[in-house]
Amino acid sequence: MRITSSDFMNNKPIPAKCAFCAPAPTTRVTLSQNLNPALAWQDLPPNARSLVLLCHDPDVPSRGDDVNKEGRIISKLLPRVNFYHWVLVDLPATTLRIRPGEFANGVKPRGKPGPESLYGSRQGLNDYSSWFASDKEMAGNYFGYDGPCPPWNDEIPHRYIFTLYALDYARCPAAGAFKGPEVLEAMQGHIIAHAAITGVYTLNPSVKI
Repeated sequence: MRITSSDFMNNKPIPAKCAFCAPAPTTRVTLSQNLNPALAWQDLPPNARSLVLLCHDPDVPSRGDDVNKEGRIISKLLPRVNFYHWVLVDLPATTLRIRPGEFANGVKPRGKPGPESLYGSRQGLNDYSSWFASDKEMAGNYFGYDGPCPPWNDEIPHRYIFTLYALDYARCPAAGAFKGPEVLEAMQGHIIAHAAITGVYTLNPSVKI
């Protein structure tokens, strides 16, 4: 089983069009096109009944004290935590690809609707739901894909890991406004195969990728 993207190669930069934010010369960052990347896969197990796609960033600072603060940096030595950017379940096993922008196109303040989505699939909440919880203009339930927006003062580039799981059941038991960790728990014992592709992204002009 193998997953690829026509938008980026494994361990190579994700294009700004697939990000939540892009670099900007005077304001540090600006909202971007926020298109879900193109993804395709091959060699699915013949007994797969559904697919799950998760995208997470394992490089998010464990403390937010210095995030996007002028005159400060986020040290590469700071412990990091996971941030889920996409939680997609119940994708039919007959699906062979996701087209660019098919599930997400543009930044939607307060989030895109869900969980029901294309092809009978469902989308969970990504972690922007928590990130924007105290922001009066942006707070809401962020279902589906919302792309990279790492801190512009982080010393390290961030990785975005898109993992496709082939499952032995047609419907994931996660219910309601579920999140990434709930899906991971629900899949235990039902994963037939999985494959991943990783993209990298930074908003810090001094960090090379």
